[in-house]
Amino acid sequence: MKRQVSAAILATFVAGTALVTGQTKVTAPNNKYSPAEDVKLGREAAAEVEKEMPLLNDSRVDGYVERVGARLVQNIPAEFRHNGFRYTFDVVNLREINAFALPGGPMYAHRGMLEQAKTEGEIAGVLAHEISHVALRHGTAQASAAQPYAIGQIGSAILGAIIGGRTGEIVSGVGQAGFGVAFLRYSREYEKQADILGAQIMARSGYDPRDMASMFQTIQAKSGNGGPEWLSSHPNPSNRYQAINQEASQLHVTNPVRNTQEFTQVKSRLQRMAPAPTTEQVAKQGTRRTNGRTADDRVGQVDPPSGRYQTFDGGNLFRIAVPSNWRELQGNNTVTFAPEGGYGDYRGQSVFTHGLQVGLEGSNARNLRTGTNQLIQALAQSNPQLRQSGGYSNVRFAGRSGLSTVLNNVSDVTGQQERIALYTTQLTDGRLFFVVGVAPAREFSTYRPIFNRAVQSLQLNDVRSSRY
Repeated sequence: MKRQVSAAILATFVAGTALVTGQTKVTAPNNKYSPAEDVKLGREAAAEVEKEMPLLNDSRVDGYVERVGARLVQNIPAEFRHNGFRYTFDVVNLREINAFALPGGPMYAHRGMLEQAKTEGEIAGVLAHEISHVALRHGTAQASAAQPYAIGQIGSAILGAIIGGRTGEIVSGVGQAGFGVAFLRYSREYEKQADILGAQIMARSGYDPRDMASMFQTIQAKSGNGGPEWLSSHPNPSNRYQAINQEASQLHVTNPVRNTQEFTQVKSRLQRMAPAPTTEQVAKQGTRRTNGRTADDRVGQVDPPSGRYQTFDGGNLFRIAVPSNWRELQGNNTVTFAPEGGYGDYRGQSVFTHGLQVGLEGSNARNLRTGTNQLIQALAQSNPQLRQSGGYSNVRFAGRSGLSTVLNNVSDVTGQQERIALYTTQLTDGRLFFVVGVAPAREFSTYRPIFNRAVQSLQLNDVRSSRY
């Protein structure tokens, strides 16, 4: 999910106090390209990244990284700000410790980096380093020496060099470039600049730059076989840790941010997810993947529902109990709970053949029945064979009146009949809250009691919120 950092978002952050006594001066290198060309290259490269790499697409994790990144972007020194640059932050569902930023501002953090970070300050350190590469325009500065190649010819090589390693090869096919990709690899001098400017940005943002040095030590320690790809595009300058700590000693931060409650929550959330694949595993699949796996290996053999239940906390809006082996999948104003093998991508669309989806519709209907009819019509637009098999039943759940009905459909994935249990109620502001339970027709009698139990466990708080 692309997330653009707006001025409104940035204005909400208040950086910690940094007392600067003698920070190192950083000068951007010469560059034959214009900032507008950085933006053009970055957009083209970002399109390739998002076509070839598995984005996590989890709103809570992405939102957290965005907020940390936005705080840092707010504190880029004025001389390194460029009109037209848009810093965006996405998480890639890959196991290796890596992060990379493209010219003009698109930025990607591997899930493995978030999982290995011990504090929020360490995440901020990696992001600040990458933001510095963008602000100093290192990608196109390094490419400037590759003239007379045209900007279009060097685009894929820049992308592969910035990402580095096997991941870069997957995204850009750099082995076919017309010149040595190693030449485009960030130089050690550029790494030193990004370390120093990154440390300064961290301090201005209320983080301790020593956390950057700590994270780089973790990266170095795990750089053996199957380890971080980050070092393949970010060569380790000599005395890196000493240099960062020396700079930090001149940037005194009062009450630096190290750990936050949101950091702890995000770490816990990542641990509950299925393990992220490696880059090699993604490469062998040879296809675009969502959340690390394709529809072919997700929608298939389905794990039976567990007899044990776990409660999902949907923030300020709802709580619901579902089988403990059902995974939570965040969507846009929806959350899906499904077993392994019961969900995935099909022709670019997220699908599930077994499980529950909880969602919110901004309905302006005058009553519950009208709003439910409108929801069924909306569902039928993407499921043309959807039919209501009977009327409505009056039910009570979450302490209020609701409706339930059963729908018939033909699954696009399996081509088989499936049945859908639909439950709806209205919030006090008129919006429609719904629960959809899906199972193949031949298994519906087994799943219907599970759907009913989940709905009866539902607790609602009528908070005006359009997202979970």
